[in-house]
Amino acid sequence: MPSPKLALTFILVTVCLDAIGIGLIFPVMPRLIAEVTGGSLSQAALWGGILSTSYAVMQFLFGPVVGSLSDRFGRRPVLLASLVVMSADYLLMALAPTMALLLLARVIAGIASSTYATALAYIADITPEAERAPRFGLIGAGFGIGFVLGPAIGGLLAGVDTRAP
Repeated sequence: MPSPKLALTFILVTVCLDAIGIGLIFPVMPRLIAEVTGGSLSQAALWGGILSTSYAVMQFLFGPVVGSLSDRFGRRPVLLASLVVMSADYLLMALAPTMALLLLARVIAGIASSTYATALAYIADITPEAERAPRFGLIGAGFGIGFVLGPAIGGLLAGVDTRAP
């Protein structure tokens, strides 16, 4: 088992990367959808809502499943598996030639990014009760930093290509 300090760093990096991944696509989503569908930006807005909703619904539905997996197999392996799946999924989204594949990719992303509760459970596992509140606060800060960095990085990469983020 890694030291609590190393485990905390791993958890914070995981949560931050997860949040970066959530926000990374925001700046390019309308143009990416318009490119994939060949439709207008107003049609892209509708599809954007469908994609965002499918992502959120999968997070909601699979949060307990991911939590159960982390109870059975351990927090760290589940968080690592989530990062691997998310990385592959973002590559799939970047290369998706159809809306069906883009929708499938967002569904997979929603399932794989259901890690917030697992991260909180991991913190509870490695932290004495008296220190939990500040450490839980660090998780929120890590998520916030990632959620600010994600759209900023996505916007910069969008200047290179719509599919770069």
